[in-house]
Amino acid sequence: MERIVINDVGPRDGLQNDPTAVSPSDRIRLINALVDAGIAAVEAASFVSPRAVPKMAGAHDVFAGLDLARADFSALIPNRKGYELAKAAGAKSVGVVLSATETMNQKNINMSLDKATDVCREVLQQAVLDGLTARAYVAVAVECPYEGLVSPEKIEQLSEIMFASGASEVIIADTIGAANPAQVASLFSRLVSQFGAARLSAHFHDTRAMALANAWQAVQCGIRKLDASIGGLGGCPFAPGAAGNLATEDLVFMLEQSGYETGVDMNRLLSAVELAETLVQHPVGGRALAYLKKQAA
Repeated sequence: MERIVINDVGPRDGLQNDPTAVSPSDRIRLINALVDAGIAAVEAASFVSPRAVPKMAGAHDVFAGLDLARADFSALIPNRKGYELAKAAGAKSVGVVLSATETMNQKNINMSLDKATDVCREVLQQAVLDGLTARAYVAVAVECPYEGLVSPEKIEQLSEIMFASGASEVIIADTIGAANPAQVASLFSRLVSQFGAARLSAHFHDTRAMALANAWQAVQCGIRKLDASIGGLGGCPFAPGAAGNLATEDLVFMLEQSGYETGVDMNRLLSAVELAETLVQHPVGGRALAYLKKQAA
């Protein structure tokens, strides 16, 4: 049975834009619940300015409270300062974010596209020198909320720069959930042909109710690692219209039903959904949650 790795971004991407502030200790509880369920990779925190993203304050405390040997815990970083903070906190895997358009970079990190590219290149190169796993997100990979459709040629170009700078993996992110399966098939077929499926990953939002279909299309293109967020939590605070991520429980259910192996225990994953709901104090859950709960009863 073929294995697909799920990287749960709920503790970072899921919580950064939620109305409820979740403490570092409770974020650790959620991360541990995900690992207990068999999730092998978790985006645990973001080393950004608390003024810019207050919900991510305490990233150092989160990493200090984790058993880093239990899973692949990654940290998202915006710049060199964030990288140094992540390294000091013990992070072994870091990810940079490069938005594919000028305006999104300005809104997200107050840099031009050229400057953001240079910063990502510098951080990736330093991470490799320091022996850390270096990854890169290429954000708004299909459509930008400010500039509209993004050309596949631009995504290929930026991915090439990230790989050349030392990224072991490039995650193609539909940041605002604007993609459709035909676009995903075209883009990922192009990128897989150029870079190989093993070095690519996918990140989908469910704004237009197509995240699961898009994930399936990426799998058909050969992608074997995907981001998802427990309970469908998420949304970028700097991207208007970026609704929640693809729900981890929906993705696990689809893949397991379709003959793929995820290594995830659904009953324990449902417990993690319940914990997430308790922590954010409002209902969460993917489209299959009611069915999954009934099956587990």
